[in-house]
Amino acid sequence: MKLIFESFFQFNVHQMAILTFTTDFGSQDYYTGVIKGAIIKQSPNLNIIDITNDIEPFNIVNGAFIVKNVYKDFPENTIHLVAVNNFYSNDDNRFIAVKYDNHYFIAPDNGILSLVFENDQPYECYELEYIAYTNFPLKEVFSRTVWHLTSGRPFHEIGDQLETITQKIYLQPVISPNQIKGSVIYIDHFENVVINITKELFDKVGHGRKFHIYFKRNDAITKISHHYYDVEVGETICLFNSSGYLELAINMGKAASMLGLKIEDIIQIDFTVL
Repeated sequence: MKLIFESFFQFNVHQMAILTFTTDFGSQDYYTGVIKGAIIKQSPNLNIIDITNDIEPFNIVNGAFIVKNVYKDFPENTIHLVAVNNFYSNDDNRFIAVKYDNHYFIAPDNGILSLVFENDQPYECYELEYIAYTNFPLKEVFSRTVWHLTSGRPFHEIGDQLETITQKIYLQPVISPNQIKGSVIYIDHFENVVINITKELFDKVGHGRKFHIYFKRNDAITKISHHYYDVEVGETICLFNSSGYLELAINMGKAASMLGLKIEDIIQIDFTVL
């Protein structure tokens, strides 16, 4: 009876498995299709959802920002395939499977997952078998790993356990009693500009004080708004977005181009001296 129950449970897990795709493969080439085809051939009941295949090539910061802000909205046990800057080394490209926050992640070990994970949460990590000299090694490693995760096999049998993953760090804001210096970390499709200053940090340093937000040679902003439409069309606005990060935007306009902002540009907030 126990064996029958376990088999039934695994079958249902297999049927309901969800796989998200976040890659820098682009939309016009065949790479995504080949990998999806190989995965579905082995796991035909899988529900594959594209997050995006248009991450800026090789940009792990861009890819990590997307994954970090989307994965929690999927059910627990979702598998997240994160294929950005896959061939990051001339001689030692390593791929890993990680269980973190009750989700599964498959990615190259190039530091991208360290930018997704919070430092205070544990994870379980395994190195995947990777045969570099095959015709399309990504197809082999990804399809084999997804099959393992959706077939009910124990996670710890997926590969050799690793103590840690490759670590990278985001640029961090520079803080003083009356000032925060942050930087642009992401520009979205609408050219809204995301800055590495969270609402939590803003409130902690500001203590409700008046402030001026400076960027390039543009006029300072002295108000945090709640909606893009809080200003007239064409006007610049500053708000905290749905991810809790400070964002510069132009109502119905392209802030990055119009304000001359790009990734890693400095944004400075000066608070009134007490």
